[in-house]
Order: sequence, then structure tokens, then C-alpha cells
Amino acid sequence: MTPSIVEVKTRSQLKKWVKFPNELYKGNEYYVPFMFEDEMSYFTPQKNPAYSYCETKLFLAYHGKKTVGRIGVLINKAYNEKWDKRAIRFTRFDFIDDYDVSAALFAEVTRWAKERGLTQVNGPIGFHDMDHEGMLVEGFDQLNMSITFYNHPYYLAHMERLGLRKDIDWVEYKVYMPDKPDERIARISDYVIKRHGFKLVTYDKRKDLIADAGEAFDVIDEAFSKLYGTVPLTKEVVQKAIDDNISIVNLKYVCSIKDRDGKLVAFALMVPSIAKALKKCNGKLLPFGFIPVLNAINGKNDVLEMYFVAVKPEYQKIGLPGILMNAMVKSCIENGVTYCETGPELETNADVQSLWKSFKVEQHKRRRCFIGDIEA
Repeated sequence: MTPSIVEVKTRSQLKKWVKFPNELYKGNEYYVPFMFEDEMSYFTPQKNPAYSYCETKLFLAYHGKKTVGRIGVLINKAYNEKWDKRAIRFTRFDFIDDYDVSAALFAEVTRWAKERGLTQVNGPIGFHDMDHEGMLVEGFDQLNMSITFYNHPYYLAHMERLGLRKDIDWVEYKVYMPDKPDERIARISDYVIKRHGFKLVTYDKRKDLIADAGEAFDVIDEAFSKLYGTVPLTKEVVQKAIDDNISIVNLKYVCSIKDRDGKLVAFALMVPSIAKALKKCNGKLLPFGFIPVLNAINGKNDVLEMYFVAVKPEYQKIGLPGILMNAMVKSCIENGVTYCETGPELETNADVQSLWKSFKVEQHKRRRCFIGDIEA
């Protein structure tokens, strides 16, 4: 059955577009819904500053009146300029197991790309590196994180049939906490701090974290700048990230390092997992969904999601990542954390994966960004 494709133009259509995965994955024990309010805001140009450098179209697929698929299409001008590309991106690509549906949705990507003279397509990848990225290719029997996509295994056959191939993979780990801190790493951390005049900063007051947040994102932007697909973070994008996430930060799991002059040079942030809470409220914080989310953030929670471990490039080889991890491990042990789940790490990023060599780890998920050529 050939689907009809409709471009999202109204708020009512956007709601259907945002809600579709909840229908597609209803009853799936591993799927974690996005926060509905966040997604609605994210794809509203007036509320998302990334639209200043991105052009976006959203499409729904229907069989009659039934929604059977969706896709988001982006022309990320900042990415194309930084990496000298002529590429179009896709994101939030979800569909029933019907190739006519996935092909009809993907045709909107290639049609727009040809109109604009673009020669490559890649995804799933979004507005910037803090957006969801990568299609799950391993770990379908693992509970998803709140910051990543979940998808059915059949998606992969559709990608191949659409002519897409692997561009890069990200891997994810469960990093299990030891019974006690590693004394050797603690001694090295103390030595590096004293020798170079660094100060390890923890946060007791949210206002102090907010005061440092802009500088922390400067470090994140610089530290990640050479990684796959990244674009420079504008001040407006950073401010939105702070506004959207500051409320879910538990101050026990954030720290930074400052140099002799008080300049922030490294930053680490982990967040208590809200995945189960989001499942419980189906991604809707109102009217009462915020209660399980707040309980997950501030109550007893033995699983953390690792958001950032970022160090300015000139300090990455002198032990600062180890100082951050040592501080975070101490806090995790004190608060009964069983394991931390890393966000997606590029499979080629040996530096960050070397941080886990002294831990018991389980590489439990893998996700992929695909690429394809667009013929004129």
C-alpha cells in the first residue's frame, strides 16, 4: 500500500509527529520516550536557536488516517561550512516494517537535497552534538537512555535497501563502580593538582554551577570540536541547553577543574537516570509526570547517565580526565551508584575509552550514522 506523505505545518501535525514513536513502540520494554514538551519546543523554530543555522522540514507518512512513519530533514549550514560538505541530514526516522513507507519518507530527503544541489545524506544526526544521534545496531534488549534513540532491528535492513552505508559507529558502556576508590589514581590526581596549581571544584549551590555553566560549555565545545559531525555551539544554543537541563542536575555528580587564575579548564557531569521515570509517565511531565522524574533525580538511584567528561585539549595529556573521574567515582561510591552508562562514544575515540580501563565495563550498545550519495 503506497503511503501518503504530508509535510508538518501545524501544531496539531507536530504533536502527531512527536507522539508517533510512543505508538510504534507501545509495550516495548526497552524503549524510553522523549520528553514531549522538550520535543515540541525543539522543533518549534521560535524556541530553538539552532534554527538560526539549520533549515528543517518534518514529514509524516499515512496509511489512510493512520500514522505509519515520520522523518525530520535538516540542512545544517554550520556543519557544511565547518567540514566543507554539501550534505543533508535526517533525524527522527521512524516507520513500520514496510519498505514503501521508509522509501517514501526518504524520498523527501533526496528530493530536497537535489533541489538545493547537495550531494550527500547522512544520519540519524541532528542540529548539534547534544542532539540525539545514531541508529541502534546492537543492544536492542537493553533499556534505552533518556538521551538516545531506540529503534527496531528491522530498521537496518531498510537502511541498506535505501542505499545507505556505515559512516561511523558510536559505542556505549556500562561502567561499574568499584567497592572503593583506586588509591593509585587518587595519589596521581593529588600530585597533578598540587604540581600545576589546579583546583577541583564541587558544587553545593545551583547558582554557583549556573555561574560556571557558560565557561563549562566553552570547554565542551573546544574539547569536542574535532569529533565527527560537530558544529560550533552558539551562545543561544548553550543558553537553551543550560535552561533545559539545569533542573535535572543533581549537584553530587558534577565537578570542574580550574587553573591558577580561576579559569575553568575541565568539566564533568553525570545525571541520575530518568529512563524508567520517563517510561512511567510516557514522556509527559504534566500534570503529574514530573513526580517520578524528580524522584529519580533527587531520590535513591543507583544508575547514572554520563553526559560530559570534557577537558581543554592542551590539558588532556597531563591527567585531568583522571582527576575528574576520581572525584566522580568517590561521589558514586558514597551514594550507592551501581554503574554509570556512558552516552555514545565514537568507536575511534581511544582517549575517552582509555578512561574505563581500570573499571569493570560492559560494551552493551552500538549505534550507527549512515551516509549515502545523492545523484544529480
